[in-house]
Amino acid sequence: MKLAVVGGGSTYTPELIDGFARMRDTLPIEELWLVDTDASRLELVGGMSARMFRAAGHTGRIVPTTDLVAGVSDADAVLIQLRVGGQDARRGDETFPHACGCVGQETTGPGGFAKAMRTVPVVLRIADAVRRHAKPDAWIIDFTNPVGIVTRALLQEGHRAVGLCNVAIGFQRRFAAMLGVSPEAVRLDHVGLNHLTWERGAHVDGQDALPGLLKTRLADLAHEVELPASLLSLLDMVPSYYLRYYYAHDEVLHEQEGAPTRADAVQEVERALLELYADPAQDTKPEALTKRGGAFYSEAAVDLMASLRSDRGDVQVVNLRNDGVLPFLPDDHVIEVPAVVGASGVEALEVAPLPDDITGLISHVAAYERLALDAAVHGGRDRVLRAMLAHPLVQQYDRAEKLTDLLIAGNREHLAWA
Repeated sequence: MKLAVVGGGSTYTPELIDGFARMRDTLPIEELWLVDTDASRLELVGGMSARMFRAAGHTGRIVPTTDLVAGVSDADAVLIQLRVGGQDARRGDETFPHACGCVGQETTGPGGFAKAMRTVPVVLRIADAVRRHAKPDAWIIDFTNPVGIVTRALLQEGHRAVGLCNVAIGFQRRFAAMLGVSPEAVRLDHVGLNHLTWERGAHVDGQDALPGLLKTRLADLAHEVELPASLLSLLDMVPSYYLRYYYAHDEVLHEQEGAPTRADAVQEVERALLELYADPAQDTKPEALTKRGGAFYSEAAVDLMASLRSDRGDVQVVNLRNDGVLPFLPDDHVIEVPAVVGASGVEALEVAPLPDDITGLISHVAAYERLALDAAVHGGRDRVLRAMLAHPLVQQYDRAEKLTDLLIAGNREHLAWA
């Protein structure tokens, strides 16, 4: 099997390598190509990755390259994990919305929109190379945020793609630890859009254990997602941490204003990691990598690729076409729900009807996402403005106009039409 990781120079890549090494029987990789435009970073990450494989006894060959075509040629699967503009662009995403009284975040709100504008055109160019040069049945696995918008961009262009997020597997691990069972024993009732999801159930041996957890571990669950315990009781479900930007918007904004950004913190972690990766004696995943974020991503990625390749037919949470699963959304919208994964693709499980407040918020964000993708593909200030105005965290016209101009000014180098 040949696997290509586009964005392979990321300091996070050794987390993937660790997972590939530990689960080599599940996913037998013969060639792993790390593709990145940053040659210096690629050299450090590639060297570290090769040492990790050797130390783990993995016989697969790791090939770092700046040549996208060489990297994806004859690949069985291509995993895309990009950050267009790097941490500097992320810092902008996390700060420019503050000028208009909005939270700054790299996947949610105006900042997430800015990231989509930078990212979608780049991912589509990569996908075109995959279409031309990878194996005809190769899968594109998107771990690039905002995952829902990017995955829909790929599917809209006819690519064989599925989106992946680590939020669900994180909840699965936390619930399993609380219940004293293995993670594989927990099946989530997870529903929504990427970074706009709720856990409605945690099934073990056919029984839903979440009602019990909401009674006995309510404080712990509320602490995990940084939301009031009374809100979880009211909803009778567990929102993802990203719902905090909606349910506690003003509180989060107050915390952010004047505080260091997450980009600042990650940049410091990345400097330390690159120093470790440069050490020829370092051949195992460093503890410092846990501060980088993306917990359990490697396990989720390996499970998804293994099931797509070996037709296991197991259930995993992925981003895929709606196709009637949420009847209040268009069929071509991308949702994040449990699905059966096999060689023929992914098929969502049936989802029980949702309460009106949840369907309302999902519908509102989905309308924004559709306009945001149109703006990212076709460009133009009016398209950006209309999408900005549609976001439930913006909604006011004068605010949307100012945010639109700030977005365009801060991302001009990445917007071909600007």
